[in-house]
Amino acid sequence: MTDDIDRAQAREQQLRADALRDQARRAGLAGKTMADSAMDCQDCGNPIPPARRWAMPGCVRCVPCESAQERMKGRFL
Repeated sequence: MTDDIDRAQAREQQLRADALRDQARRAGLAGKTMADSAMDCQDCGNPIPPARRWAMPGCVRCVPCESAQERMKGRFL
């Protein structure tokens, strides 16, 4: 027999899963996997580390190049 605490925990888990799904969708990561990431950076040609490809599925730049790209975007906003 479930009690109020069990139902509250189940509801919290559902809300968390929904929030993570929505965030992934907004970030454009929904359904992407490490395999969707580039192996080499499109800007400098250096290999993209597996840890970055896992953390940011679909990435096409290494961290230094992505940081530079984001700084450039900030200048033109």
